[in-house]
Amino acid sequence: MQNRILSVGSAFPAFKKTAVVSIEKGKEFTEISSENLVNEDNQWTVMFWWPKDFTFVCPTEIAEFNNAFGDFRDRDTTLIGASTDSEFVHAAWRRDHEDLRGLKFPMLADTSKSLAEELGILEAAEKVALRATFIIDPQGIIRWVSVNDLNVGRNVKEVIRVLDALQTDELCPCNWEKGQETIHA
Repeated sequence: MQNRILSVGSAFPAFKKTAVVSIEKGKEFTEISSENLVNEDNQWTVMFWWPKDFTFVCPTEIAEFNNAFGDFRDRDTTLIGASTDSEFVHAAWRRDHEDLRGLKFPMLADTSKSLAEELGILEAAEKVALRATFIIDPQGIIRWVSVNDLNVGRNVKEVIRVLDALQTDELCPCNWEKGQETIHA
C-alpha cells in the first residue's frame, strides 16, 4: 500500500541528505537539510523527483530543469533534484551522461528512501520515487504538488508558470501567465 502524498498546506518533512553538486574530485558532495528550505530571504524551493538514474526519460527532464535554472534563480527559487539512488550513482551518472555534466543544482540522494516515503511518493512495486514535483514556500510549506506516473515526463514550463502564480499571492485564472492580469475580487 502506498502512503498518502503530502499535499498543499503541509510542512515539508524534516530531512538531512547527501547531494551531488559537482563532478570535480573532492568537491562532489554536500549535505542538504530541510533547514535549507526555511529562510528569511524569501527564497522558494522546487524539489523534483525522478525514479532512477541511468534511465531514458529522467535525463530529458533533468536537462530541461537545468536549462531553466536561470528562470528559477530569477524567481528567488532554489532548485533541487532528487531520487532514491545513492550519491555515488548520481555522481557516476553525471560524469557519464553528457547532458548532466554541467548541472547547476544539487542531486539529492535519498538512499534510505525515507524522504520519498514520508512525502508519499515511493512507488509500491519498484520502491522508487514517482515523478513528483513540490513547490515549497520560504516558510517550508508545500504550495503545489504534481505527480506523474513513472513513464511520463513533466513540463518544466508549467512548473515555472505555477511558481509565478503562487508568487503573486493573488487570484490567477486558468492558463494565467506572468505579466497577465490577476483577478481582483
